[in-house]
Amino acid sequence: MGKIIIIKTDDPDDMLFQKIVSLLSISNEKIELIHANSANVLSFPGLEIQQHQRRVLRDGKDISLTRLEYSTLVFLASNPGIVLTRSQIFETVWNMDSNSCHSNVGNVICNLRKKIEPDSKNPTYIKTVLGVGYKFSG
Repeated sequence: MGKIIIIKTDDPDDMLFQKIVSLLSISNEKIELIHANSANVLSFPGLEIQQHQRRVLRDGKDISLTRLEYSTLVFLASNPGIVLTRSQIFETVWNMDSNSCHSNVGNVICNLRKKIEPDSKNPTYIKTVLGVGYKFSG
């Protein structure tokens, strides 16, 4: 797996992001882009993530999440429909290289599902992609 570069800007038009992508595209390296949504509120049916307050609401009720649960949820929800590997999740959320991260990510996803899913055994938001990782379905 290659390196992951996270770029955060407050540019509402994403002009800076586009310039950086253009510069990176000049190299001969294969580049995979995951564009994190910089919106302050991520809203899905029955679930709202208020990033500016670090607050998660399910059906209007506050959900208490750990730092790892919250960061994992924001990363997944900022990339709806995109399959993210366990390694990508681990490297982004834990901010460490991933050697044996699979159980850590799996445990956080399990706990997160218990807290945000209407039925954790039949998840609505966080779907497992067998043998690969997870994707967020809004």
